[in-house]
Amino acid sequence: MTHPDALDYLPPLPADRSPGIGCIGAGFIMADCHLVAYRAAGFNPVAIASRSRDKAQAAATRHGINTVYSDWRDLLKDPKVEVLDIAVPPDVQLEVVAEAIKHSGHIRGILAQKPLGMDYSQAKQIVRMCEDAGITLAVNQNMRFDQSIRACKSLLARGDLGDPVLATIEMRAIPHWMPWQQRLGWVTLRIMSIHHLDTFRYLFGNPRRVFASVRPDPRTAQKFPHEDGICLSILEYDSGLRATSLDDVWAGPSVEGAEPDLGIRWRVEGTQGLARGTIGWPSYPARTPSTLDYATRRHPGTWHKPRWNEVWFPDAFAGPMADLLCALEEKRAPHLSGEDNLLTMALVDACYLSVKEHRAVEITEIAT
Repeated sequence: MTHPDALDYLPPLPADRSPGIGCIGAGFIMADCHLVAYRAAGFNPVAIASRSRDKAQAAATRHGINTVYSDWRDLLKDPKVEVLDIAVPPDVQLEVVAEAIKHSGHIRGILAQKPLGMDYSQAKQIVRMCEDAGITLAVNQNMRFDQSIRACKSLLARGDLGDPVLATIEMRAIPHWMPWQQRLGWVTLRIMSIHHLDTFRYLFGNPRRVFASVRPDPRTAQKFPHEDGICLSILEYDSGLRATSLDDVWAGPSVEGAEPDLGIRWRVEGTQGLARGTIGWPSYPARTPSTLDYATRRHPGTWHKPRWNEVWFPDAFAGPMADLLCALEEKRAPHLSGEDNLLTMALVDACYLSVKEHRAVEITEIAT
């Protein structure tokens, strides 16, 4: 009998970790997440470039990368770069990918940030460009590699929860916004909600339709105009499953002096059991592992509470790159393939259309 806590919560790693990784971008996500996780996993970053050579040099020195480029286009020409790791704003990704595919002779794979471009249409263009060039594309939807989310997926696969009935994600957190968000007028749907929508797809497959409602975040509204501050979405599945995400980046006036109550909590209820968890990210930089508790009819009267030492930020960031390297090694599509991610992008665009037209939107209205 399988031990109840023997859950598959870590990503498979490639046998060959030697392919050279070229890094474009040297901001927080690259310097404090990607490269930290890559070094811990034994991956091989060989070159880095950024808009600021000083930032690129600082990241290279910190993480032991030998080659620094002032221009990212020069990095693309480096024959040591077999896999490209792109960490740039979404309105720049298309330009970078369009240039990268010119070097498909030595660049075999690309890991792109989420969101994959500005919208579904642009994401589809990026996917097709890579496909035509013979480059394997993966998207950094890293919440799929949060340890509690992977453990929940393992529970579902084992049948401990039965058929899913209701799933919820409740986020009350105050992220650090990136400067490019003001330029694009984005706050939550394409930045935070996309994690939760993709997680629902990972756990349960594709919903038929979504209804979304948003309002501005009062705090961020003082900095720049936007619509999608506080976001609520309801996903409807043909099976009868309902999944709902509440994404609250206001989280009360804690910055303004009130006592904070921050956190991310998720819950999955099924016909045979239920699981509940927390995501440790709001505590970063403190290392706070995500958690999972579950109860199942297979073990009456017991709450199982497996725990681990790994954390989402930065440990789980090894997962998307491992997925891409395994795919290249095994000559298959990544689980986080660009093709798969088109449906996450379609779901986000469906949320925007739902907000605009005040109605539930079928995913097939976007995905073509």
